[in-house]
Amino acid sequence: MLVEVVKSKIHRVKVTGADLNYIGSITIDEDLMDAANIIHGEKVQVVNNNNGERLETYAIPGPRGTGELTLNGAAARKVAVGDVLILITYAHMDIEEARKFNPALVFPNEETNRLN
Repeated sequence: MLVEVVKSKIHRVKVTGADLNYIGSITIDEDLMDAANIIHGEKVQVVNNNNGERLETYAIPGPRGTGELTLNGAAARKVAVGDVLILITYAHMDIEEARKFNPALVFPNEETNRLN
């Protein structure tokens, strides 16, 4: 039997952009993606602390060290620049593996979105 568990989490990052005319996804500073073990194209759950919205999209890397966090396409309507988000990815594992697994938890600087 497989269970779905949290694989990674980027906690409390601020939206830096919302691009309605882009073809979907969330652009994340590649440093944050690496720290959270998120790969290009991976499904990401986006939780907006400001308005309670939750959505799923896929990650694309943004320029390293910039703190960029941009919602693209239709998801851009669910955020405002400055909103605080939690980004979560999940993985399927058998129960024994899941019991031993430790997710990557990232707590960037809340003002800059950069790693401390």
